Amino acid sequence: MAAHITSGADALVMDTRDHVATAIKDLQAGQRATYRVQDQVLELTLIDPVPFGHKIAIADIPEGTDIRKYGEVIGRTTCAIQAGQHVHVHNVEGIRGRGDQAKA
Repeated sequence: MAAHITSGADALVMDTRDHVATAIKDLQAGQRATYRVQDQVLELTLIDPVPFGHKIAIADIPEGTDIRKYGEVIGRTTCAIQAGQHVHVHNVEGIRGRGDQAKA
């Protein structure tokens, strides 16, 4: 049986370990955006515009942090990112498949 999806959020967090929420519509800077983590609906103010399908930091993330989305590491921050900022290639580098980034 498929899980029931409840409406009422601008973004979704798929795993409680995630650093980011995924926008389910275009969002504007300054907007109070709601995001869903399991049964909780939380809110933050967006610093940047965030296009549909892109990521939003849901907490402050220090430079050099491995970023999680869907419970998996998807990259590493190249600078500190504030909650409410757009998380994308301008502040995260991909590390999958990069031998120069492999940990011993």
